[in-house]
Amino acid sequence: MRWLITGGCGFLGSNIADACMARGDEVIILDNLSRVGSEQNLGWLRARHGADWRMVQGDIRDAGLVASLVCEHRPQVIAHLAGQVAMTTSLANPRLDFEINALGSVNVLEAVRLHSPETIVLYSSTNKVYGSLEWIRYEEAPTRYIAPDFPEGFDESLPLSFESPYGCSKGSADQYMLDYARMFGLRTLVFRHSSMYGGRQYATFDQGWVGWFCIQALQTIRHPNHTFTVAGNGKQVRDVLHVDDLVRLYVECAPAHADAAAGHVFNIGGGMAQSLSILELLRHLEASLSVKLCPQHLAPRASDQKVFVANINKARQLLGWAPQVQSHEGIANMLAWLRSEETG
Repeated sequence: MRWLITGGCGFLGSNIADACMARGDEVIILDNLSRVGSEQNLGWLRARHGADWRMVQGDIRDAGLVASLVCEHRPQVIAHLAGQVAMTTSLANPRLDFEINALGSVNVLEAVRLHSPETIVLYSSTNKVYGSLEWIRYEEAPTRYIAPDFPEGFDESLPLSFESPYGCSKGSADQYMLDYARMFGLRTLVFRHSSMYGGRQYATFDQGWVGWFCIQALQTIRHPNHTFTVAGNGKQVRDVLHVDDLVRLYVECAPAHADAAAGHVFNIGGGMAQSLSILELLRHLEASLSVKLCPQHLAPRASDQKVFVANINKARQLLGWAPQVQSHEGIANMLAWLRSEETG
């Protein structure tokens, strides 16, 4: 198969590219290398796969460049992962956030519509399209919030509520993807992701929370007085999904079912079985690393969801996909990768 991966030097993109190249697929990556860690991921891909693939350093906002790549290569699949991913950045620069997430996604869709309408487009959306979910009934337990009316998590019927520039830009792209399937017959699939983590994720304080707190725990081992901050009381819950499970979704499951699933949206995460609050993650890290962590609590972030756990039944039924990596196994792998980065 021939793949075009936008944002292919990011966390998810580099893992998908690695898996595709390992099985002999042709890969073209478009990435502007602005994301923290993208240069390292590019070097990693080159070290593993040599020069038998194409890297294009460019911006998803460049409609002409996107069109030329799609027209030249006519990929069987586009994994559209390029995006502005931080809520804080969207608040600081809403126009940039819009141009990357919304306009950049329309550039991809128009290129496919005009030059390669048979291409499958897999879009990386977000649970943030559902807003802060303040209308849901919550109960507060000792270590987490619980949404008792949704014991299997939230499915795709949850009402949309775009909040923050980030929510608006990603939500707009999300809806454009679905509408291009309706209006133009494109084979687009939308994945509304919960929390993802794993190797090649260079987490920061505002993106990649599992990795970020793993970094804080490892720093505390070296410096026992190390402190870090937690927004809110730490009882916020997400279902965490290891990158190996995401790679299976994008590389194996979704393309195989694209005809039946075209124009559909899927909530994607680890499900209730792999749900964690921040406090629960910190306690797990303390126990597994024999370290005492010293978080300092700040005010909750604007539009933060108390709970988001994906109900993944639709993905099971239409894509034949379900998570396989247990959270304790995945977190151990994440810690091992972070340590290898320190020593490498």
